[in-house]
Amino acid sequence: MTERTVEIEIPILLPGVEDDGDGCLARLEKALQEQKGLQRAHLEHGRQPAALCLHYDPEAISLAEVRRIAERAGAGIANRYQHAIIPVEGMDCSDCARVIEHSLGRMEGVLSVNVNYAAQIMRVEFDKQKIERNAIEKRLRSLGYTLPASGLQSWFQESRELLFSLSTGLLLLVGWAGGRLGIFPVALSSTFYAAAYILGGWDIAQHAWHAVRERRLDTDLLMVVAALGAALLGDLAEGALLLFLFSLGHALEERALERARRAVRALADLVPKTARVVRDGIETDLPVEQVELDDLVIILPGVRIPVDGVILAGHSGVDQSPVTGESNPLDKAPGDKVFAGTINGEGALEARVTRLAMDSTLAHVMAMVEEAQTQKSSTQLMTEKFEQVFVPAVLVIVVLLVLVPPFFGVAWQASFLRAMTLLVAASPCALALGTPSAVLAGVAQAARNGVLVKGGAHLENLGSLKAIAFDKTGTITNGKLEVVEILDFRLLIGDCGSEILSLIASVEGRSGHPLAQAVVRAAHSRDLPLLVVGEVQSLNGRGLRSSLDSKPLLVGSLSLMAEHGVIVPDLARREMDRLQAGGKTIVMAALDGQLVGGLALADTLRPDVPPVLAALRELGVRHTVMLTGDAPQVAAAIARQAGLTDFRAGLLPEDKLCAIEALAAQYGVVGMVGDGVNDAPALAHATVGIAMGGAGTDVALETADVALMGNDLSRLPFAIGLGRAARAVIIQNLVIAMGVITVLGLAALSGRAGIGAAIVIHECSTLLVVLNALRLLRYRYRL
Repeated sequence: MTERTVEIEIPILLPGVEDDGDGCLARLEKALQEQKGLQRAHLEHGRQPAALCLHYDPEAISLAEVRRIAERAGAGIANRYQHAIIPVEGMDCSDCARVIEHSLGRMEGVLSVNVNYAAQIMRVEFDKQKIERNAIEKRLRSLGYTLPASGLQSWFQESRELLFSLSTGLLLLVGWAGGRLGIFPVALSSTFYAAAYILGGWDIAQHAWHAVRERRLDTDLLMVVAALGAALLGDLAEGALLLFLFSLGHALEERALERARRAVRALADLVPKTARVVRDGIETDLPVEQVELDDLVIILPGVRIPVDGVILAGHSGVDQSPVTGESNPLDKAPGDKVFAGTINGEGALEARVTRLAMDSTLAHVMAMVEEAQTQKSSTQLMTEKFEQVFVPAVLVIVVLLVLVPPFFGVAWQASFLRAMTLLVAASPCALALGTPSAVLAGVAQAARNGVLVKGGAHLENLGSLKAIAFDKTGTITNGKLEVVEILDFRLLIGDCGSEILSLIASVEGRSGHPLAQAVVRAAHSRDLPLLVVGEVQSLNGRGLRSSLDSKPLLVGSLSLMAEHGVIVPDLARREMDRLQAGGKTIVMAALDGQLVGGLALADTLRPDVPPVLAALRELGVRHTVMLTGDAPQVAAAIARQAGLTDFRAGLLPEDKLCAIEALAAQYGVVGMVGDGVNDAPALAHATVGIAMGGAGTDVALETADVALMGNDLSRLPFAIGLGRAARAVIIQNLVIAMGVITVLGLAALSGRAGIGAAIVIHECSTLLVVLNALRLLRYRYRL
């Protein structure tokens, strides 16, 4: 039986599916397994974007029908299984995120839920045939959480927790001062304390109730129990103080985290709301959402560029730092790309729109940053598992602390108070918030500096890199040949190099070969005139034949010279051997049977590579290796110039994959830097795949775990340094949280700390880990 295969890229079949682990991929694979004429369907995860490989019998089904079946199945899945990222308001601690995940995850038709408290974002995947988004949002509201509002309502929602907390503090102060100074009777002071309980405990009690209803134990419940316990002991003032400090701490944490959220939202504000469009010869200002593909847009000097496009007319310097992180403006001319959100310089530009507003590079970055905020790092997942055991264990200890000591003569009231203090002391707020707040700040700071990090796990892995592999062409080198040396073999006085270059360029100008283009480009850059030569004939890839002033002219390789009897002196031969040993390509020229000179060409090293590699060594990345398909002598020369510690030459794409696996086995955590197109398998199998040139390149954005938006390596030390800093902050936060819980817990058990002291230290530790995480918003690294 005949079998053929066809590969179809997943984004064509399932638009919006970014993650190789997305459940829709498995559903698509399963849906096609039993289609008539299709013998097998499986996913090709090794390439990016991921592709569906279909094996079919051409005698039973045509290629066109195979594509139609796949597209129909993909459309059905895409229409049925929805992915939504929903902002959530009203969460006052990380426990709220787990309550939401638990509650929504139990709804029929909800396939997965992931909530990030620090970012205030929920990602949900659901089956549209079984549940609608409205039902999910309704359940969310029933748990006491809200969706973003607008205007005055939005301001009140953002400030309500702080207002309630300050009001609680005021009521507490009035009740305490009035009673202490004898102004109020005891009953009136108690009324003020009760009012403080209501305001300070309003949100906390609701969240605790919803957690209990969902059979979850969280920090809010611990605080409510502690406050009620204080009231039961007749110490209303201490219970009100607990609620005041707890709510104030969370309000301040919320304000602090809002700084990181604003840093992300500020990216969306980079794009102007309108664009000046020329239609039928008339200039009109239109909302960017109404701009269509191929529209002509006028970009005035000094304004932000509203769309992604290609320049048709005009010259200007464009500040691309908001998107790519490049510090210096880039000169733009007709044919160059421009990106929405970047800033035009002093020249007016006319550009043709190449992407709709919703598909611009900045829009893609925003969508991926939002997605990244919902991805949990390995440390966060480990912490959550620990909390699932820790919180019930604390409650068990608290119950034992209430019941057991009285049997040994300890006063019940003292035992109960000690138990309530332990509840506060062991509350793991700081522990739960330490990692997600650092991830939020780190991802935000990366995006602000032209680096797209697709999740907390990748940010942490960046901080652990010990070895990095680099693709050569376009990453270590410029990716195009350049004339690096001119050889003159004639016994003439003076520098005749320009004559040799002009002579060879005059012939190569008739060829479209990349090598020929490099020669002509070199002549133009030196303003050299091209000579008038005769008809140019190609000689089967060995070179070109022409004439100058009726004299035969040959331009090409050493073998071409030998074929035509051109004598190559020993001195010239030694010079060419030296250049070829350094990885350079030699083009020779012979006029009237005599060797007159030649050119040495090479794919030159990018100027920023040596300082970047030096910076990586300072950051602790000791092993840097170049992977290339070039000959060993070429690779050795480039590696030596760049300052790489190692290289692997003569590699096919599958060999690069094996090299990455070998590095991972040796160093554990390994990165791979490439252009996101030819290096997809290696990028996918590295611990951290880092793609260059993400701006305007969908493949680069979709391929890797990290994308350097600018097409240079200058952001790589920043990205790795930020990962190192984020990892350090996460470790510091975990140490702070666990240290406070341990010390405060022992103090509570021994009776050395009361509820007031416990809540103050507890809230200070939680605020401290948030402020520590926000230091990442100021992280800088310059070469």
